[in-house]
Amino acid sequence: MSHFYAMLSRMKNINRWGLMRNTRPENLSEHTLEVAFIAHALALIGNKRLGKNYNADSIAVSAMFHDTSEIITGDMPTPIKYYNPEIKAAYKEIEAMAEQQLVYMLPEDLRDDFSGYFKPDEQASMLIKAADKISALIKCIEEIKMGNMEFKEAEKSTKTAIDSLNLEEANIFCKEFLNSFYLTLDEQRNTDQ
Repeated sequence: MSHFYAMLSRMKNINRWGLMRNTRPENLSEHTLEVAFIAHALALIGNKRLGKNYNADSIAVSAMFHDTSEIITGDMPTPIKYYNPEIKAAYKEIEAMAEQQLVYMLPEDLRDDFSGYFKPDEQASMLIKAADKISALIKCIEEIKMGNMEFKEAEKSTKTAIDSLNLEEANIFCKEFLNSFYLTLDEQRNTDQ
C-alpha cells in the first residue's frame, strides 16, 4: 500500500501566509496549481520569444511538486525561513529529507520517475522560483484589492524579489499578464481593453 497520494491530498489542509491576516485563506494545493500554470507560461515564453529549449510540461509538473515537502514540514513563514544563512541551510536540508520521505512512499518502480520532479535542473528551478514569487505577488494584489493593507509591504518586497531574479521570462509575464490582476471581473471580461 502506498500513502503518496493520500499525503498529497493533505496539501489542501495547509494554509499559507500564516503570520498575515488574510481576507481569503490560500492553501498549498491552490498555490502549487497557480505556480504550475505560471511556470508553464514562463517556459513557453522562453521557448517562443527567447529561443530557449525548455520542457514546459516537465517544468509544470515539477512546479506542482515544488512545495510538497510542506505536507511534512508545514509552511515556514518567509521571514523565519530566510532569517539567516544557518536557518536557511537547515530548512533546505529538512525540505530535502521530507521530499525523500514522500518519494519513498511511492511504489519502488515509480520512485525514479518522481525523483526528477523533486530535483529539477537549474534552469527549471529558476523558472519555478520566479513563478512562486509571481504567485505570491498575485496573492498580495488580491488581498490589497480587498482592502487588506497587511500585504502592502509584502507586495513591495515581492516585486523587488522578482526584479532581482533578472529573468526575462518573468519580466515578460509580469508586463503582459500582471496588470489584469488589478482589474475587476467586468474589466477583465471587457475585450476592448
